[in-house]
Amino acid sequence: MNKTPHDLAQMRKSYERAELDEAHVRPEPLDQFHHWFDAAMHAKVLEPNAMTLATADAQGRPSTRVLLLKGADERGLVWFTNYQSRKGQDLAANPYAAMQFFWGELERMVRIEGRVERVSDAESDEYYQSRPLGSRIGAWASQQSAVLSNREVLEEAWKAQQARLGDNPSRPAHWGGFRLIPDRWEFWQGRPSRLHDRIEYRLQADGTWLTQRLAP
Repeated sequence: MNKTPHDLAQMRKSYERAELDEAHVRPEPLDQFHHWFDAAMHAKVLEPNAMTLATADAQGRPSTRVLLLKGADERGLVWFTNYQSRKGQDLAANPYAAMQFFWGELERMVRIEGRVERVSDAESDEYYQSRPLGSRIGAWASQQSAVLSNREVLEEAWKAQQARLGDNPSRPAHWGGFRLIPDRWEFWQGRPSRLHDRIEYRLQADGTWLTQRLAP
């Protein structure tokens, strides 16, 4: 029998830090998210705004990647990327996505699902101009998700764009923001014996949120 390099079957952790009760969560899921996000910031979680984003193409084939959340308000949750990337192409064909935050230090996870739309050009312009210069040039230099023959091709493209654009490049039309408009949230708190707490919010037809407990 072939064995993996590590004994994966025996790797486990007991979650015992906290609990989550539906009677004590915020009525609005966005408020609950901000409450937990603030706790992650206070706990000095490494990149608390790092999230896994899942998309699917027109054939339903899923893919995931880790991105950084750059906005969260009553309109939705925002990130920025190359519209021509694999995720951009997925969302053009199938404008729904799921995102997940895992804050292991707090034994917490948040899952969010919903429809996705592009943010306005003005929002994309504003965020683009707030980025470091090297990253702004990189948005021009990288044809995200395209095949590269080697690293040098990318570095030479960056140098060429740096020479062409100077110190104040404008935002490329193929780069900008997406906003996920949630219709489902789940807040997960690890508990002993794998009897985890899962509180779900589901958007109702009247615009209110139904809050309910899910089995772990």
